[in-house]
Amino acid sequence: MHTARFTLDPAFTVGEVNPRLFGSFVEHLGRCVYTGIFEPDHPTADDKGLRRDVLDLVRELGVTAVRYPGGNFVSGYKWEDSVGPAEDRPRRLDLAWHSTETNRFGLSEYIDFLRKIGPQAEPMMAINLGTRGVAEALELQEYANHTEGTALSDLRVSHGDKDPFGIRLWCLGNEMDGPWQTGHKTAEEYGRVAAETARAMRQLDPGVELVACGSSSQSMPTFAQWEATVLEETYDLVDYISLHAYYWPEDGDVDSFLASAVDMESFIDNVVATADHVGARLKSKKRINLSFDEWNVWYLPEWEARAKTFEQDDWPEAPRLLEDNYSVTDAVVFGSLLIALLRHADRVTVACLAQLVNVIAPIMTEPGGPAWRQTTFFPFAQASRYGRGQVLDVRVDSPTYETKKYGETDLLHATAVRAEDGTVTVFAVNRSRTDALPLDVALNGLDLTRVVEHSVLADADPDARNTLDDPERVAPHPGDGTALRDGTLSAVLEPLSWNVIRLA
Repeated sequence: MHTARFTLDPAFTVGEVNPRLFGSFVEHLGRCVYTGIFEPDHPTADDKGLRRDVLDLVRELGVTAVRYPGGNFVSGYKWEDSVGPAEDRPRRLDLAWHSTETNRFGLSEYIDFLRKIGPQAEPMMAINLGTRGVAEALELQEYANHTEGTALSDLRVSHGDKDPFGIRLWCLGNEMDGPWQTGHKTAEEYGRVAAETARAMRQLDPGVELVACGSSSQSMPTFAQWEATVLEETYDLVDYISLHAYYWPEDGDVDSFLASAVDMESFIDNVVATADHVGARLKSKKRINLSFDEWNVWYLPEWEARAKTFEQDDWPEAPRLLEDNYSVTDAVVFGSLLIALLRHADRVTVACLAQLVNVIAPIMTEPGGPAWRQTTFFPFAQASRYGRGQVLDVRVDSPTYETKKYGETDLLHATAVRAEDGTVTVFAVNRSRTDALPLDVALNGLDLTRVVEHSVLADADPDARNTLDDPERVAPHPGDGTALRDGTLSAVLEPLSWNVIRLA
């Protein structure tokens, strides 16, 4: 195997990492909320019904912004159902996931959950622009954020929340381009209602940050034209355009699956180009950033096959949905997606891993039982911990391999982040399923003298997983032989591996 190479130089950077890049997503879907983060009868539950074992893992994961309450769920959501005494809240049918929503966990519980994670956890609230509109958005904003002295703010105080929730970041609907979405709209219809809502919300609070719905994936037939039309209406009123993407091995094509980040980076570049084109047409000096507020590995065809079996009159509470059990291969792809986000930190300033617990999630739980880390937990926790600072410009010279979907693709996918104290962390994936990959990194103008750690997530069995019966089967291990000599970092990346190399 030929050696892969790149050079790091502090004079060449991509941009500063926004902490919101390490956001996540809590939707009323399956067991994400109920028996996930919220289980009042669990042995570890606190006085508000939150599972302390899950809170500990969420803190370890390093999650920042948490998007809520959906997702597809939000397009039929009545926020009023989720406030006030829990015993008085109505039960509703959720059309998005064919379930019954009890509303025992609502807006106040969500804010309490964030506060218990810690000050780094920021609310990111999605509003219903599917079956509702401007008036309901303003009512929610006033209830959540106004201090007191109005009907809605005083209602919040009467519900036991004297302090405003301080929600700054709002999503103007969810996946409104998708025919599956309750209240699906054309780009013209959505752009109009998004602009009206944004304008009204800024009248109430000029400092809000707003995310307009972009395309649900790059493969949507309306992709790019949707973004252009929506931004023509909203460019001066919003701060972000959203992107959503999920990846799985289509037709068992693992080699293309391992190169999924090629598509993610293309998606980002194309949305940036579209947004900047609209800005140029409007002669605006403003720059729209990207909110990649749903991303993950998700075995979507398995869900679609199961959805066809649902009984029309069966509306269960918190059913087991989308509980993908992730392998080492999935974790390596997942790590590569994190690298893609970091490589575009100049424009992707919000990102949300979908989702947080049980539903295509890094954390799994059993009702009344334990919580444990999936394989994907480790890359996210390491990136959140060590991926803070300036992203350095990494341009690899790498051996390649052929993929059915993306053609000739680099075996090495990498980025590096320089922290305020001058330490540097290299994040690297070896996509080869069979061969180790030698790596040399030239360090120019960086005062680095030692390798602090080389952490590797890999396994002789690429299908190895963490499960209820064996929750610690997979975990990172130290890499061998990694050294820093005469301004060059030398390492060998194990086959099919996620690598974190820390230099000081």
